[in-house]
Amino acid sequence: MEAFAALLDALTYTRSRNGKLALIAAYLRETPDPDRGWALAALTNELEFPAVKSGIVRQLVAERVDPILFGLSRDYVGDTAETVSLLWPEPTEHPLPPTLSEAVELLRAMTRATVRHDLPALLDRLDANGRYALLKLATGAMRNGVSARLAKVAFAQAFDVAVADVEEYWHGQRAPYAELFDWAAGSGPPPVTAGAPLFRPFMLANPLGETVVDLEQYVVEWKWDGIRVQIVHGTETRIYSRSGDDITQSFPELLGLLTEPVVLDGELLVRGVFQGGEQGGAASFNALQQRLNRKAVSRKMLEQFTAFVRLFDVLLVGEEDLRPLSWDKRRMRLERLAAGLDPMRFDLSAIVPATSIEALGAIRDGARDQAIEGVMLKRRDSPYVAGRPTGLWYKWKRNPLLVDCVLMYAQRGNGRRSSYYSDYTFGCWNGDPEAGAELLPVGKSYSGFTDAELKWLDHHVRTHTVNRFGPVRELDRSLVLEIAFDSIHESRRHKSGLAMRFPRINRIRADKPVREADRIETLRGLVAPEERIAV
Repeated sequence: MEAFAALLDALTYTRSRNGKLALIAAYLRETPDPDRGWALAALTNELEFPAVKSGIVRQLVAERVDPILFGLSRDYVGDTAETVSLLWPEPTEHPLPPTLSEAVELLRAMTRATVRHDLPALLDRLDANGRYALLKLATGAMRNGVSARLAKVAFAQAFDVAVADVEEYWHGQRAPYAELFDWAAGSGPPPVTAGAPLFRPFMLANPLGETVVDLEQYVVEWKWDGIRVQIVHGTETRIYSRSGDDITQSFPELLGLLTEPVVLDGELLVRGVFQGGEQGGAASFNALQQRLNRKAVSRKMLEQFTAFVRLFDVLLVGEEDLRPLSWDKRRMRLERLAAGLDPMRFDLSAIVPATSIEALGAIRDGARDQAIEGVMLKRRDSPYVAGRPTGLWYKWKRNPLLVDCVLMYAQRGNGRRSSYYSDYTFGCWNGDPEAGAELLPVGKSYSGFTDAELKWLDHHVRTHTVNRFGPVRELDRSLVLEIAFDSIHESRRHKSGLAMRFPRINRIRADKPVREADRIETLRGLVAPEERIAV
């Protein structure tokens, strides 16, 4: 457990990607089984301990530490696990700390009836660093800048194997990944995956930027605003997100539709339900969000937000691997295959005609459809290559929408930002501010600014706070922020009636009077006219 705690501590204070890769790779090489397997599962959020919840942790520390002291400390530190690990009373005796494997087994064995006794006993066997690591492990809130993809790359570097092979074998294994480590270390054969509905690494696109392309060599498709998925049918059907997460249970209407072994690549969307109950084309991402991360889907949800997949590639059919073929040849196979599928559950991504890059730019900018965020350019002769190869696929997103908003609230961040107010809520006027209009929140963002701008904003928050609500600071409505976002949609869940897609801070407008910030009516004018989704 001490080595895992040291790894988490080092990862928290290491900002560079290469530095994090080196730390994880060294740990995986030097740590014996099964500890390194459990660590890998923890870093990729593959572990779950149902009895250990953040609420239980807060209750336990409140029984041992003055609640007011804990509340003030948690507010200042910005992280529950770190606060608890530092405030937890040191035991009078110091038993041997558990190994990571022992800690995992003890956490797994805890129930709602035993957790109030067993978790404190486990915390008492650890020092502050160990307690922090244990709580992060138990609650699944690592937040140390390590994505599942980065952990897989580190694994590949640790044992000098191909990342694509790691990703392909990974999803057929279960923690602590004994067969995966044996294969990578050269002491065992590749894991057996025949017939299993396994994830295959996605091919990704590079931003077009200033790259000059010959459109005669490329095909153009819309860049759909859903979630990239892979539909795999073998002994059963599985649906994977771009990160390799299994999201099958959230979309039961897509199961039982494929009859032959196949791996399909596409965009998962939901159909718009228009006035009168008629189902149409793709709805906005705001509608898709109603279906994401749900373990159980009601009949009403299935009817209102019916999922379908807009296909744009095929990787495997039966035993035949199509990835080495050109895009043109894969497209022909996909068109033949799609012709036999349920058209309400699967359709083909359309080809966009364009005679020049200038004409394509006009098409891109004019496509304010609620489910389109730009275009994709794919070389006709490109094979399907895992990762982000240069020169094969490009994405050309439309320019973001811009609006001036007033900073209203701020909250501390997490991890290395826990000492800064880095999460900002902003709003627009619901009328004429000179006539007594009020500000209504329209979005929240914690990105888009530089480190220097973060420090400037943090100082502004500290010197312009007028009220406090727990960790939230209310500000004096004196600063305008230019907000960039991809689209805006109607939403009954927000007081303003609007929800932004991917809002980020584009500029700090300290020069602009708050009365000149935009109004709600301006934002409503940016809602796509065809958005009549019954949300």
